[in-house]
Amino acid sequence: MKKKTAAKRTAVARAKPDGLARLIADVRQLIQFARRGVASVVDTFQVVTNFEIGRRIVEHEQKGEKRAGYGQEMLKALSTRLTEEFGRGFSVTNLQLMRKFFIENKNRIQQQPTVKLAPPDISQTPSAISASVEIQQQPAAKSGSPFTLSWTHYVELLPIKDPDERSFYEIEATNEGWSVPELKRQKASALYHRLALSRDKAGIKRLAREGQIITKPEDVLKNPFVLEFLGLDEKAGYSESDLESAIITHLEKFLLELGKGFLFEARQKRFTFDGDHYFLDLVFYNRLLRCYVVIDLKLDKLTHQDLGQMQMYVNYYDRHVKLPEESLTIGLLLCREKNDAVVELTLPKDANIHAKEYQLYLPSKELLKAKLLEWAREEKAKAR
Repeated sequence: MKKKTAAKRTAVARAKPDGLARLIADVRQLIQFARRGVASVVDTFQVVTNFEIGRRIVEHEQKGEKRAGYGQEMLKALSTRLTEEFGRGFSVTNLQLMRKFFIENKNRIQQQPTVKLAPPDISQTPSAISASVEIQQQPAAKSGSPFTLSWTHYVELLPIKDPDERSFYEIEATNEGWSVPELKRQKASALYHRLALSRDKAGIKRLAREGQIITKPEDVLKNPFVLEFLGLDEKAGYSESDLESAIITHLEKFLLELGKGFLFEARQKRFTFDGDHYFLDLVFYNRLLRCYVVIDLKLDKLTHQDLGQMQMYVNYYDRHVKLPEESLTIGLLLCREKNDAVVELTLPKDANIHAKEYQLYLPSKELLKAKLLEWAREEKAKAR
């Protein structure tokens, strides 16, 4: 009964004599072909198919009537017809996303090896049909498609207006295997802008081209670190021990916030020097930089005494813990507030110690953008 109903709908849809007949036939073949794809490439077929549907919508609009509202009317009609034939997934909103996805990515596709998705000849054998799909591989792509994420990921990326920012999140989501919720969190925490504030102009461009590449200590630093997942009330009183315990409880999320290559080693790491005992709040190891990263947590404004103490911790690890083939220890002071002038005056220029602020709420992207513009103006003034 269901097959008869579906067949009837298809027959009715094909019989409608209007200007969408060719577009409907074209999109129908794309959808039918994509649905025959094997399970292991479902995401790739969906993304490529939606890209091609977006292409055909744009091409149809360019050849269509030049009157106000035509595009919206056409999308409504297309949505109705596709939904009748194929069911959910072809709402006007989704078709608009497909259209936008094509527009945002068409230049990239033109610059890279092309994506060809053509319906097969039904007289072909299954192996020939499979071979008729030519999705050429990009150098950096592991799959055969220039698109490396699921359609849901790309829907999450589409609202980002800055192409450099959007490119960064796509690369990072691919390389780090971010789920959609993790991608949402990294966007909400303005990861791109926080990393950009720690880089020069060339470094910012490199973020857009390559994502976050770790080659030196500064590459892992954010400004600020965002710890909203700890669940600590911004207004409530809490101690350094509370903060430390919350980090350990949410260690997996804290490691993601720290960045790439971090491995947890110890909490309240004790070492003894000249009969006195000292305790490091947190000790990590970064396998990409091949060095220890020792972290001290501060609830109040950072002082020069805090910096001096961290210098002692770093010196101890460099002289008594690290192996000769390992890189110098990184000291990271996470504080609520710092004075850059005090940090610069207290530490020697070659000190491998960094003071960074943390906050317990998601940052304002607008504020970070303003800081980035201010930083760019200052850098431009220095260059004169």
